[in-house]
Amino acid sequence: MGIGAGFARLLLYALLGWTALGAIGVTISFRRGERFQGRRNLGWIAAIWMVYIGILLTVSLTARPRIVPPGKDSCFDSLCFSVVRTETVPGYLATQGERIVKVYVRIANHSDKRNSGASHLKLYLVDSRGRRWDEAPGLEGVRLSTSVGPRQTVLSAPVFKVDRSAEGLRLVLTHDHSFPYLLLLGDSGSIFHGPTYFPLSQ
Repeated sequence: MGIGAGFARLLLYALLGWTALGAIGVTISFRRGERFQGRRNLGWIAAIWMVYIGILLTVSLTARPRIVPPGKDSCFDSLCFSVVRTETVPGYLATQGERIVKVYVRIANHSDKRNSGASHLKLYLVDSRGRRWDEAPGLEGVRLSTSVGPRQTVLSAPVFKVDRSAEGLRLVLTHDHSFPYLLLLGDSGSIFHGPTYFPLSQ
C-alpha cells in the first residue's frame, strides 16, 4: 500500500471517534432547541466525511493492481503471505470436468506476539478473462485463520476447482470490501481499489 497501514487505520479510527462525539453533540444541541448550532455541527461532520471519501476514491482509482512475484511477500499488518508453488491435483476430485488447482501459501508472522490468524482475509482465483473461482470448502488443509506463533511460519494449501480452459491464473488475497477495510485508505479491500495479485505458474 502507498499509505502506511498503521497510519491509515489510525486516521480512520480517529475520524470515526470524532464523528461519534460530533453526533452526540448534535443530538444534545437539538434536544436543547439549539437548531442552528446542531445544523452547523452536522454540516461540519458531513463536510469532513465528503473530504475523506474524496481522498479515498482518489487513492483507490489511481492505484494500480499490485503484482507479487512467486516467493515474494505481501504483508497485512504483521502477517506476510507468499505463494510457494502451485500444482494440479489428480482429477478424481473433479465432479464436472474441472481442473483442480492447489496453491501453497506461506504465512509468516513477523511480530513477537502470537497472531490469531487471517480470518478477515479472503482468497480466490481469477483468470485472464476475469472469471473468479472461490476456495473449494473442505479441501484446504491448514486455513488462513490458523494461529501463527511469534516469528513462525505455517503453510496453507487452499484448493480451487477451475474451468479447464482457464489461463493466466492469479491468486487474489483481499479483505474483499468488508468493514473497516472498505474505508481504509490504500487497502486492497477499500472501495474501487485494485487487488493484489499473485501470478501462478501453469
